[in-house]
Amino acid sequence: MKPSVPILRSYDADAARAFYIDFLGFELLFEHRFADDAPLYMGLKCGECELHLSEHFGDGTPGTYIRIEVDDVAAMSERLIAKNYKNAKPGWQHQSWGWDEMSISDPAGNKLIFASPHI
Repeated sequence: MKPSVPILRSYDADAARAFYIDFLGFELLFEHRFADDAPLYMGLKCGECELHLSEHFGDGTPGTYIRIEVDDVAAMSERLIAKNYKNAKPGWQHQSWGWDEMSISDPAGNKLIFASPHI
């Protein structure tokens, strides 16, 4: 088996691009619409993490939580705060269960938990 690819609900393509591409640094793999006025389905990738975002009714559930392992969540937090994104200034926490974690909600209310093991 290969890694799974979560499909997250999205409502606003411009806000999703600003968050995932401009802020978090994902690259756009593809965008697809069945017609010009149809909902958008897009694929994104950052390192080994791949996500799909869908505006299609019934795809994904708003408020979904996903956990993404990163090499150094503290450094990631510093990089993101330096971008001065108007909707998030994500800090991180040293958790007692052995992980450092940072939670960020996307424009559709999905929560991304970035985590790295204690160094």
